[in-house]
Amino acid sequence: MATQILIDLFGEVALLMWGIHMVHTGILRAFGSQIRQFLGKSLRTPLRAFLSGLGITTLLQSSTATALMLGSFAAGGMVDLAPSLAVMLGANVGTTLIVQALSFNITLAFPILILAGVTAFRRSARTRTRDMGRVGIGLGLMLLALHLILETVQPIEASRTLRLLLENITSDPTLNLLLAALFSLAAHSSVASMLFIMSLAGAGVLSPTITVAMVLGANLGSALNPVLEGNRNDPAQLRMPVGNLVNRLAGCLLALPFLDDIQRAILSVDPDPGRLAAHFHLLFNLAMSMLFIGALPRLSRWLVTWLPAHASPDEPSQPMYLDPAMLGTPTLALTNAAREVLRMADVLTLMLRQSQAAFREVDRNRVSQIRALDDQLSQLHGAIQRYLAALSPYSLDDEELRRIGEILNFASVLQHISEMVDRNLMACANRLVKQQLALSEEELSDIDEVLGRLLGHLHLAVTILMFGDASSAHQLLKEKARLREMELNAAERQFNQIRAGSTRDLAAGNLYLETLRVLKRIDSYLTGTAYPLLEQRGELPADRLATS
Repeated sequence: MATQILIDLFGEVALLMWGIHMVHTGILRAFGSQIRQFLGKSLRTPLRAFLSGLGITTLLQSSTATALMLGSFAAGGMVDLAPSLAVMLGANVGTTLIVQALSFNITLAFPILILAGVTAFRRSARTRTRDMGRVGIGLGLMLLALHLILETVQPIEASRTLRLLLENITSDPTLNLLLAALFSLAAHSSVASMLFIMSLAGAGVLSPTITVAMVLGANLGSALNPVLEGNRNDPAQLRMPVGNLVNRLAGCLLALPFLDDIQRAILSVDPDPGRLAAHFHLLFNLAMSMLFIGALPRLSRWLVTWLPAHASPDEPSQPMYLDPAMLGTPTLALTNAAREVLRMADVLTLMLRQSQAAFREVDRNRVSQIRALDDQLSQLHGAIQRYLAALSPYSLDDEELRRIGEILNFASVLQHISEMVDRNLMACANRLVKQQLALSEEELSDIDEVLGRLLGHLHLAVTILMFGDASSAHQLLKEKARLREMELNAAERQFNQIRAGSTRDLAAGNLYLETLRVLKRIDSYLTGTAYPLLEQRGELPADRLATS
């Protein structure tokens, strides 16, 4: 009998985990792009970040999925660490709302949800409706699994052997905390482990004290997964998951001595042993959020100190974020591809900074260094193309196809600019040395200014890609006029010098003009990234509309 009960429980827990997986993948497929953009625009203050993490995780039913989306912004340094940690605090509370909703006796709704979900999935021609059908099926499977778990654990009440076994296993709160942490770690879901704990508690298998101890373990285990699976090549990538783990670990240490008092206080308000786990799960995460949200800036500084960023990975040309396991969930795969594009932008930033020094300092090694960076960027570009090509076209909706186009187009822009820096801009810098030409201080200052502006324009272009920010797109187009003005002024100055019979070497002046033209072409590529977004929003400038 014991063996049969254990086999049934394992199968029912697996069904529960699969239902959770179907719900959050269905939501991601239906609304993934909108969720990503909303998350990116909500990281301005810790409070807004907290609320956005709460809302998104309630939809996705997975704080891990929220963390993966957030990683595309945090990994590129586009948002501060403190708001990122605030999102995770909100995500932790968001999972408790899911558990609260499922703690009520709504298991009889599973036939309706499964029927409605299958009907929507099979009958509808609209991709989003089919995705919502997937969500309905997932919710129905979750409720069905809970119903089966409750029926399976009921015989334990009548089995003296099983009860003695469970009482021996569940007599030590600390041991049970660790067991629940291991289960949550293996399940990759605090929601699954919490629902299982609620089922056992509701059937009278777990004592109230052991129930709250296992709730602590479920919270701790779900925070361990991102740390253990994080990128070991760059400790900076572990800052956010380690910060979230510190929050959970501190909460466990604070609550563990008071488990008896906690369970008595909660049961005095609601005597239902099954809902005890859900209530404590909510109160624990709310308390940790209130305790830590004010300390996030200090925690962020500590994490930056103890987890410094590496200058570059061991193999700079190898992708870091293109996880093949995510190809089955297109929105998360696109998030990974966007994170890798941010690495390309970092490489191009370094190339532009190296170029600034190349015009002022005679260093023959600098050209080879820039060429190596160009090769690195090219290999990352190819890896991103192959990764996105591996996505099944049948699993993609129109929004995801559009997003693939955005990412590939932006990666191609970075690749073209990289080639221009290597082949054209460095050719100009080389001629200064080979022909022993000398640019005036004014001309060198102009080149410095333009390169500095290009770095700013690159940041604006990245913001457009990641956040879909129309204000950055308009600002990028306004900046374009300044470079055109600088080029015209330089050409006029060169012509006036010739007309005035200046003895200055014309070759140096021509080289200066050629350098400005190369920089202007680079800027044209960057400003071109603003047009698709403005066209989509109906905000394309009149001069562009006239030529399109």
